Amino acid sequence: MSSTRGIALGVSEELVDRVLKSWESNPMIKPRLAKVVVNVGVGESGEVLRKAARILEMLTGQKPSERRARKTVKEFGVRKGEPIAVAVTLRGRRASEFLNRVLDAMGRRVKSSSFDDFGNVSIGVKEHIMLPGVKYDPELGIFGMDVCVTLERPGLRVVRRRVKRSRVPYRQRVSREEAVVFFVKELNARVV
Repeated sequence: MSSTRGIALGVSEELVDRVLKSWESNPMIKPRLAKVVVNVGVGESGEVLRKAARILEMLTGQKPSERRARKTVKEFGVRKGEPIAVAVTLRGRRASEFLNRVLDAMGRRVKSSSFDDFGNVSIGVKEHIMLPGVKYDPELGIFGMDVCVTLERPGLRVVRRRVKRSRVPYRQRVSREEAVVFFVKELNARVV
């Protein structure tokens, strides 16, 4: 078997070798896990939203924030400004631990269509009880969630800081191929 087993069809072995060599030559080029955002959208406020918030707090260890509807949709019974989802942003050690749990639940497989052009990856988890170590609680029910992973290179802080804010060129952003290589080599995931 070749060493590229599990790497997406659009990424060649030569590209993987070139990316790994560039990461070794300059540590400022190697991407890192910036944040993991976990979102549970229920579409309505009330008791269902509170249950989703309790589950999200139990899974991540952080208090979730509410997300409000941007506009009114009469067909779904949603009013503008009504809380309809909860989300948590994880960084550092918590982010990597939660991402490993999600990858274990998914069988360490990620679709290649989940990667965008700037190093972001979105993974959908159908049921929260798929995560290892989580048991079903009939009082809370079952919720699905979206897990959005952001990869960035060191130095991207200059885009977000308040004092002396500046732009960075596109070469400083993480490309799709580099994100795939990061998931395969650093997180031991298969991209299919």
